[in-house]
Amino acid sequence: MGKEEGVKDTPPSNSRPTNQCRSLLPMRVLQVFLMLVVSALGISVVSMHMIKYLKIQTLAPTTLISTCDEVTTLESFIKPPSSAWHSMNDSELLWRASIEPRRYEYPFKRVPKMAFMFLTKGPLPFAPLWERFFKGHEGFYSIYVHTLPDYKSDFSSSSVFYKRQIPSQHVAWGEMSMCEAERRLLANALLDISNEWFVLLSEACIPLRGFDFIYSYVSKSRYSFMGSADEDGPYGRGRYSYAMGPEVQLSQWRKGSQWFEINRELALYIIEDIVYYRKFKEFCRPPCYVDEHYFPTMISIGYSDLLAKRTLTWTDWSKGGPHPTTFGKSVITEMFLKKIQEDHSCLYNDQKSHVCYLFARKFDPSALEPLLKLSPKVLGF
Repeated sequence: MGKEEGVKDTPPSNSRPTNQCRSLLPMRVLQVFLMLVVSALGISVVSMHMIKYLKIQTLAPTTLISTCDEVTTLESFIKPPSSAWHSMNDSELLWRASIEPRRYEYPFKRVPKMAFMFLTKGPLPFAPLWERFFKGHEGFYSIYVHTLPDYKSDFSSSSVFYKRQIPSQHVAWGEMSMCEAERRLLANALLDISNEWFVLLSEACIPLRGFDFIYSYVSKSRYSFMGSADEDGPYGRGRYSYAMGPEVQLSQWRKGSQWFEINRELALYIIEDIVYYRKFKEFCRPPCYVDEHYFPTMISIGYSDLLAKRTLTWTDWSKGGPHPTTFGKSVITEMFLKKIQEDHSCLYNDQKSHVCYLFARKFDPSALEPLLKLSPKVLGF
């Protein structure tokens, strides 16, 4: 019994190491925890010094948030560019301008504007007259000027023409470059989502009525204004080439003045076109003058019911020749201007009217002085 009890009371040979392990385990956990804490503090200190060194703190959270807000707000999308100048080439511009909302219920108050597009070699000799015409009508119009590429305008910051010159290309009379310039003007004007009507003018054009009258006349019309006549003879169907088929048939061939007024739907149709553009560029060359046939033909094919089939710009072709009559200072009288305004007959919204023209050309720079003198009494501004 004594021997057995002695054996029983003797602890097992492995009991001492087990107890030591149990006592060391909490210590090791504590050491690992302390090492992690020290490492975290070290990383935090280093990070703070790096931020200070690199000046990352300048990108405060409020700045980042405001930048995102500026990009995504509706106002940033609908706000028109402050300047007509940009860095896009023609392909980029036409693509960008063709992007349109598919919902036509605007979630903001949209005031429809008229885009006045000036196609000119350089100076605008009648700028003082146009300045008077636009005065007091801010928010209802926009202006775009296409000049020769090397021309630099010098309008003051108070002028309506300030920063309204668009990136341009060389233009040759009677060639496709003329229509390319017109498409370039339309595309730039389409970047402003508020532009609803688009008027093409030259540096030799003048307004025949006041702004309110012209805005009302255009905005209340059910049609856009572009000449589109099926004309026989050498200057009409005689310019057609059968190579234009099958896209353009002889019976679809149209002729009209290049000076037009169209709505936004037709402006988009013109700048999106690829098919007719290629045909006219290749097969309508002098004596086929593309600016007289391209737009009238393609719109007549696709949207004939939207055209009044006449222009709003009066021009005198009575003397014949490739260019219209130019009027100088000596002929500018009250009677002359009133005759242009009233001595005509046409249809307006399918009703007979004597108000057919809102603009006129072609005027010599010398006509500016008498026009400024007569405009309050005759032109209405």
